Amino acid sequence: MAPRLALAEADLARIDATLRGTDDLLDSAYPGDDGSRQPVHTVYVPADTFTPGLAADWGRAALAAAEEAGGLEALAASLGLTGTASAEKVARKLEAEPIEDLRLDFEDGYGDRPDDEDNDVIQAARQVNEAVRNGTAPPYIGIRFKCFEAATRARALRTLDLFIGELIETGGLPDGLVLTLPKVSTVEQVEAMVDACSRLEAVHGLTEGRLRFEVQMETPQLVLGADGTVPLARALHSGAGRVSALHYGTYDYSASLQIAARYQSMEHPAADYAKQVMQVAVAGTGVRLSDGSTNVLPVGSPENRSNAWKLHARLVRRSLERGYYQGWDLHAAQLPSRYLATYAFYRDGFSAAALRLKNYVHKIDGDVLDEPATARALAQFIHRGVLCGALDDDEVRRDAGVDSFQLAAIAHPKTAMKSEDIVV
Repeated sequence: MAPRLALAEADLARIDATLRGTDDLLDSAYPGDDGSRQPVHTVYVPADTFTPGLAADWGRAALAAAEEAGGLEALAASLGLTGTASAEKVARKLEAEPIEDLRLDFEDGYGDRPDDEDNDVIQAARQVNEAVRNGTAPPYIGIRFKCFEAATRARALRTLDLFIGELIETGGLPDGLVLTLPKVSTVEQVEAMVDACSRLEAVHGLTEGRLRFEVQMETPQLVLGADGTVPLARALHSGAGRVSALHYGTYDYSASLQIAARYQSMEHPAADYAKQVMQVAVAGTGVRLSDGSTNVLPVGSPENRSNAWKLHARLVRRSLERGYYQGWDLHAAQLPSRYLATYAFYRDGFSAAALRLKNYVHKIDGDVLDEPATARALAQFIHRGVLCGALDDDEVRRDAGVDSFQLAAIAHPKTAMKSEDIVV
């Protein structure tokens, strides 16, 4: 007996027509994370101090700082982070790739030097391409220019223009090029950056969309606009697909709320509120999130270094637990605590996550009944751990029962469906 249905083909067609706009919006504005590598941190240095050997210099300085504390394993123990494997992996990381993402800073870290900036921008571009040719550049590298407020707008655009032009002239754009637009306060500033990128592409013969940029969330005007809306969300969707990440600026944002300097922190309630708004705004868009920095540096006396490392490690762990997988580092001595805390986060949670994922994939009864969304979260956690070096493909295959392609496909099914190489 055929089922009796009340909705006819005409009804379904009418509903499809009603939801066509929703379908298009979800496809275009909410593509999801593409599964590519996200750096665990961004290091900021004054632009005129960059040399092709800077990353290696920071790695050596980081290892030396850890040695003064008795070595990475002893430092990990003092931070409450156990596991010899993490210390060994961090040592290899600091030797091979101490900085994952580097920003040559022409904003706060550089200051107002109108007589020098043109030459420094040109030199920075040449040095970046030299580092790329030598194989000493971090995987991601770029500049932060000044903001688009009236007083610095012309200088910001000139610096951006000179940097892109000199990169192209001396070797081309690095694959991992990142541009950072700071102190964004309105949607129009994001639209202006889109305009500038589009024009630069046209003049230099670049593929449309080649130039993407990060937005730094450092002003309350982006969280709550004069009209009572949340400009942050509109700004992301006004970026024409060019906004790659959203970074929280700890100190500019705190100061704008008149929080006393002593209490300005990544874990202040005002910071948590702003970052929760950021997190909701980017959900499903594929735009990455980054937490900010702590300016309490592990330098000086042994007591001061110990306290600063403990603070930094705790803040790194706190960010990771809240879904912020990237942060800022300001000093080479912060690298040991960055990687020790990050690797411990993934290694501490790996066994349980791997078992649950294995049970889900291979339909093995366990004590947790996971749904597809949770399985994706488990796979995404493990996948991030692999990409940053905390976990190895072999142990994932052994404990989770999936290979690297299967892991990526479960973690990012939309991307997997577009790839013939990933089959689950």
